[in-house]
Amino acid sequence: MTWIKTIDYDDASPELRRQYRRIQGPTGQIDNVLQVHSLRPHTLAGHVVLYKSVLHHSNNQLPKWYLESIGIYVSHLNNCTYCVKHHLEGLKRLLGDTARFYKIKAFLLSERTDFDMDQRLLSGLSYAYKLTLEHEEISYADIEQLRQNGFSDGEILEINQVVSYFNYVNRTVMGLGVTTDGEKLGLSPSGADDESWTHI
Repeated sequence: MTWIKTIDYDDASPELRRQYRRIQGPTGQIDNVLQVHSLRPHTLAGHVVLYKSVLHHSNNQLPKWYLESIGIYVSHLNNCTYCVKHHLEGLKRLLGDTARFYKIKAFLLSERTDFDMDQRLLSGLSYAYKLTLEHEEISYADIEQLRQNGFSDGEILEINQVVSYFNYVNRTVMGLGVTTDGEKLGLSPSGADDESWTHI
């Protein structure tokens, strides 16, 4: 599951159990990417708040499927198969359209350019690529390009935060040897408010 020790629910302190109850899936599953924080519950708390705010908060304006797509793309660029597998399942559920899902999946994982995504959304993925692999080259011109393609500054911030979050979590996963062993893939928070964390 991971290269470092983790604490199961049965052996958890009261505080860690409280956090586990907030994020567990319908069968009691705690995703390995979250359980890896169990030796430092305060970093688990920080991770889940950041995750929920970046991807699942009701105040986000960009479509959730698009934010998930950015996360999958960043994870693919970083060769983080754990996050790619999990978030592809989340994207499939969000779209509710199997044919469109497979087209988007093929596009994101092969870096093809022949997909019917409009220029606005493609420009967000281009920014994600640059911020992930060429971050030292980012300049004001990249932000202005996003504006010219129709993104508001708030939406640009949403894209930036999704890219930054996935770079963080990809390195957490890969740096600690987190695997999908024993997991049901694609669980995500069921509600849009800050306190609803139960995964479905």
